[in-house]
Order: sequence, then structure tokens, then C-alpha cells
Amino acid sequence: MHIAEGVLSAPLLITGATMTVVGTTIGLKKLDFDRIAQAGILASTFFVASLIHIPVGPASTHLILNGIIGLILGWSAFPVILVALLLQAVFFQFGGLTTLGINTLNMALPAVLCHYLGAPMLSKSAKSASIAAFACGFLAAALAAVGVGGTLVLANYEFWEVSTLIVAANIPVMLIEGFVTASCVAFLLKVQPTLLGTAKGA
Repeated sequence: MHIAEGVLSAPLLITGATMTVVGTTIGLKKLDFDRIAQAGILASTFFVASLIHIPVGPASTHLILNGIIGLILGWSAFPVILVALLLQAVFFQFGGLTTLGINTLNMALPAVLCHYLGAPMLSKSAKSASIAAFACGFLAAALAAVGVGGTLVLANYEFWEVSTLIVAANIPVMLIEGFVTASCVAFLLKVQPTLLGTAKGA
């Protein structure tokens, strides 16, 4: 779900970069020392999961896992996703350096929103936690796809059809993200519930 270089206008690139700097600054301030290892693991997981790309016009689709990252890290999802996208841009030319800000924003902001919506539900019953986790995984991927599509439309209205295709192509990904996030949360609640518990104070 990376937007390639040379597609967006300068105002969009600057806006995306500025908002990502703000989000990353907040995320770094909230990233406690004892959660740095968690952040590293999640960054590497995001990095690997999103290496498999399916091209869709000027963008691409792939697993994101921003739902589970958001649930666990909250605002700290910004620096985690930023680092992973930076490495992908440098080593594999996915996305690009000029679009790094807007790509990070499109993936990290939904993660933060889902954190505030879903994290409070994780301390309730197992059923509530499972439903909340699925919803967060699905919604985070959906909002990321809408963000990418919306960004392309803002850049050029002629991208409307492509933007619609991007959102439609990601519907299976949204469902997979929901099930993966629900499975991860169910597993963590059994083996290490404190990992999810720390997300509440993020």
C-alpha cells in the first residue's frame, strides 16, 4: 500500500511529512525504555509482512499488521512504521523517500485510532477482546486503503478509478488482517497479557 514517487504534489508531500514528524515525535516520547524491544519486533514483523506486494496502479497492496501494532504501541506505531518503511524504501525501492511521510501517515494514523477504540476492550471478556481485535485489524487496514486512495484523488482526480480499485483490492486483506489480529491478541492474552496491558497507557 505504498504510493510511488513522482505521483503526489509538493503540498501533499509536505503535509504528510509534517504530520508524520508530529506523530513520530509523540510516539517517541511515549515509547518507554522497556518497550523498545517490543517496538523492534513489531517493526521487523511489519517489514517482513509487507514485503510481498501486489501492484495496483500507482500503488500496491500487501499485509500491513498496523492493527496489532496500534493495539500494542498506540502512538509509538508512528516511529515503528516509519523505520520499517524507510528500510523498505532504501533497500527495495518500495514507495520512496519523498513519499515516506505520507505513506507512514496513511498506515500509522489508523493504527493510533484503532488503539484508542480497541485497547480498552482487551481487558474485558475473551469474546469482547476477540471482536475488538478483529475490528481493529479490519478497520486499520480499511482506513489505510482509504487514506491511500484519498491521497491519490487529492493529487489528481483522474486517480478516482484507481483509488476505488485500491480500496476494493484490499477488502480481502482487511479480512485477513482482522483474523490475524484477533489470533495474535488471543495468543497474547494467554501467554503474555501484560504485553497488551501496556498498550493502555500508551
